[in-house]
Amino acid sequence: MLAERRHQLILRALRSGGTASVADLAEQLDASAATVRRDLLKLEADGLLTRVHGGAVIDAERAPFNEAAEVLVAEKDAIAAQAATMIEDGQSIILDSGTTVHRLALQLRGRRLTVITNNLAVYDELIDDENIDLMLLGGMVIRESRMLDGFMAEDNLRQVHADWLFMGACGLRPGGQVMDTTVAEVPARRAMIAAGDKVVLLADRSKFPGTGMVKICGPEDLDALITNASEDDATCMALREAGVRVIPAGATAVGG
Repeated sequence: MLAERRHQLILRALRSGGTASVADLAEQLDASAATVRRDLLKLEADGLLTRVHGGAVIDAERAPFNEAAEVLVAEKDAIAAQAATMIEDGQSIILDSGTTVHRLALQLRGRRLTVITNNLAVYDELIDDENIDLMLLGGMVIRESRMLDGFMAEDNLRQVHADWLFMGACGLRPGGQVMDTTVAEVPARRAMIAAGDKVVLLADRSKFPGTGMVKICGPEDLDALITNASEDDATCMALREAGVRVIPAGATAVGG
C-alpha cells in the first residue's frame, strides 16, 4: 500500500475514534508497526495528529458521515447483526444518527417493524421497504452528519414511544458515561432515551475512550451495550457493575 493511502486511512480511523494504537492501525492497514510509527511521525510533522504512548490522537470535529461510515465496517456489521437479534417483529424502534446504527438498518430490511429515525442514511435505506412503517423526525438538515436535528426533532420525540432505542456515541468514559462531540446533538439524543423503553448502545472498540466533551447519558440510562471491545475493558466492567448488560458482538441471540 502506498504511503499516501496509508496516511488517508490513518487519519480516517482517528477522525472516527479520536485515538488509535499502533497495533490496531498496523492490523487495519496490514502493515508493520515500524511502518505505522514512521507514518505517525510524518503526519505529526505535518500537524495532522499528536503521537502519544503506543499510538496517536487527533483533535477534530466529528468526521463527515460518509467518511466515518467507511471505517471499521466489518466490526460495525457484527455489532449491528447482534442488535438485530434483539428485535421482534411488530416492535417499534428508534434509530439515531450514528454510522453503526445505519448498519443496523441494513439488517432490518424485510421485517415488519416501525422505525423512527433522524438518520437520513437510515431513511434512504428503508424508504422503499413496504414492510417497515417509517417515521422521519423533523428538524434542520445537518448535511455532513446526514441527520435531522433541532427543536422540531425533540418535539416529535416527545410525542412518540418505542420499544427500543439503538444509539451510537463518540466515546465512552471509564465510568460508563456516554459522550458526544457536538453540543447541539445532545438534546435530541436525550429525548430519544426518554422515548424508548429499552436503550441499547452500539459502540465498537474505537469508542473506548473515543472522543466527546458533552455527556449524553450515564450507565443508569442504558439497558445494554453491544461491542467488540474486550470484556476486561475497565469501561465494560464499570457498566456491568452499574447493571448494564454488556453483550459481545456475535453472542447468543437474545429476545426483546
